Amino acid sequence: MGKPIFDCFDNEYKHPFGALRRGQPSIYNIRLPKTLHVTDLTLVMFRPGYKERFIELVLQDESGDDNIYSCCFTPNNVGIHHYYFTCVLDGRRRYIKRRGASEGVFEGEELFQLTVFDENLYTPLFIRGGIMYQIFPDRFCKSGKPHENVPTDRIMRDDWYATPYYKPDEKGIVRNNDYFGGDLQGIIEKLPYIKSLGTTVIYLNPIFEAHENHRYNTANYEKIDPLLGTEEDFKELCAKAKEMGISVILDGVFSHTGADSIYFNKFGRYGNNTGAYRDRNSPYYPWYSFTGYPDKYESWWGITTLPNVNENNPEYTNYICGENGILQKWIDLGAQGWRLDVADELPDEFLDNINKAVKAKGGDKIIYGEVWEDASNKESYGVRRRYLIGGQLDSVMNYPFKEAILNYVKYADAKAFTDSIMTILDHYPKPAIDMLMNFLSTHDTERALTRLAGDEIGWNGKDWQAERYLNGQQYMYGISLMKCAMVLQFFLPGIPSVYYGDEAGMEGYRDPFNRRCYPWGRENLDLIEFTRQLGVIRKGTHAFEQGHLMFIEVDDNVCVFARYDKITREAAIIYLNKSTRGRTFDIVNDKTDMFYDFVPAFDRHKKGIKDGKVHVSPFDYAVIYCKV
Repeated sequence: MGKPIFDCFDNEYKHPFGALRRGQPSIYNIRLPKTLHVTDLTLVMFRPGYKERFIELVLQDESGDDNIYSCCFTPNNVGIHHYYFTCVLDGRRRYIKRRGASEGVFEGEELFQLTVFDENLYTPLFIRGGIMYQIFPDRFCKSGKPHENVPTDRIMRDDWYATPYYKPDEKGIVRNNDYFGGDLQGIIEKLPYIKSLGTTVIYLNPIFEAHENHRYNTANYEKIDPLLGTEEDFKELCAKAKEMGISVILDGVFSHTGADSIYFNKFGRYGNNTGAYRDRNSPYYPWYSFTGYPDKYESWWGITTLPNVNENNPEYTNYICGENGILQKWIDLGAQGWRLDVADELPDEFLDNINKAVKAKGGDKIIYGEVWEDASNKESYGVRRRYLIGGQLDSVMNYPFKEAILNYVKYADAKAFTDSIMTILDHYPKPAIDMLMNFLSTHDTERALTRLAGDEIGWNGKDWQAERYLNGQQYMYGISLMKCAMVLQFFLPGIPSVYYGDEAGMEGYRDPFNRRCYPWGRENLDLIEFTRQLGVIRKGTHAFEQGHLMFIEVDDNVCVFARYDKITREAAIIYLNKSTRGRTFDIVNDKTDMFYDFVPAFDRHKKGIKDGKVHVSPFDYAVIYCKV
């Protein structure tokens, strides 16, 4: 059989591209050579667990070398749909699917996916075109302000530039109880710096009372950790950030609490006869699942310091999601929304309640979820999740983009890169795409600079990681690669999320080496200025707010792509050269003839556009604004 042509990433074959709103019609085109005489060409569309719909494709255009067959589908239900095409050729049934044409049975992963989402979803205006800055509070900036009621069992580190403790104690336990003293007032002091990066949103890792330095083992959702400051400090941070056009979102850890908490109180910090561990009559006892009271209980991934909660317990749900509950309390104090830790661990009903509580405070309040895979078709604990189709998450942390960018910049697999990017854009609702959290590093992963230029971590342990730093040659090469990665981070769809210190050249392997203190006074000033320039360019056109993506030329050394918004008629073309030699590009070609009025937005060597061409130096980029 001659190869049928259907490309779900191309508007010529599926229009519109990507996910659909409920009730939004879509057109599907198949291109077949005229030498093939097919019958019964059919689109088969279905939702898992529901009957298939069979839609005949009819001949629409036979003027060229190929015949074009078309059909229309309008979805009536939200959720994941799968589809494929089938026809009869030479008396045999054939299937057209993601990996070409074949006979017989095929596996589910070979089906095309169509995501259908609620027609009322939209991206809050304040986040469009924004720039996010993620802060791990203990390690960003220490104000020197004295703090009251700090537990005495905390180890305070004097050397801001030292490596966090990582070795287990004599009992084999890593205590995570060394603190460097970063606080909310320190963040307030650095707001002018944060703003200089173009930041419009600050994402804070956990700030509530907790007894390990990462604070993912919440001890009291109602209080700021005393070492970070007070409720008044938080209100001041939000108010002063707002004056600068910056919103603040918080990290919500709701799948588990700390064992050392007012709720569980395993170690007696909060009294001898209080908390679920010490009192079966505690109001918090029903929150947890004991299998052998008190020492056997369900915990997050078997970590006994993190007892799981029953999220759908009515009292717990009301405590977190109820009127004036935890979610609304901190929004009332100034937060613009929440990032939900381990969203896969949160049941759908609980996510529904979170959404209702947050959105009750205004449609511009946002909810991000921590999801490491494709969030559109994610399954957890045997359940297909419905994160992005309406009523749960606004968007997610974009780990697929992170992996695609870093692997492309380091290993130069152009096809894997474009396939990864386009798959996410094909699967996610446009409102979620426009606010995707696009990062290169997080508190849970290696620093991007280390990932790009450091030795492979392999199975090496903490001692090896603690001792490894980039040598001079690795560092300089890594900075060149980091700049290339940041160009993609800032200009692909979504919003860039800069993990504190990435812009300053911080390095480090996994936790806790990716959580060292921000290197005040030792920053890579060139990389900081590079980051600022990206932010300026990003804000120079509406194309980066909600513009579509079109790859123009991508190979192992160069990546040329456009962002365009047909509503505002604004566009930008980005030329990235990650090779060791300069490259010259024709601005107008068969893929860019839809654009006009070309104006250089960034040209490091001030050469501009000459003879319809743009020159880009090694490990550099150029951006041209234009109209569409």
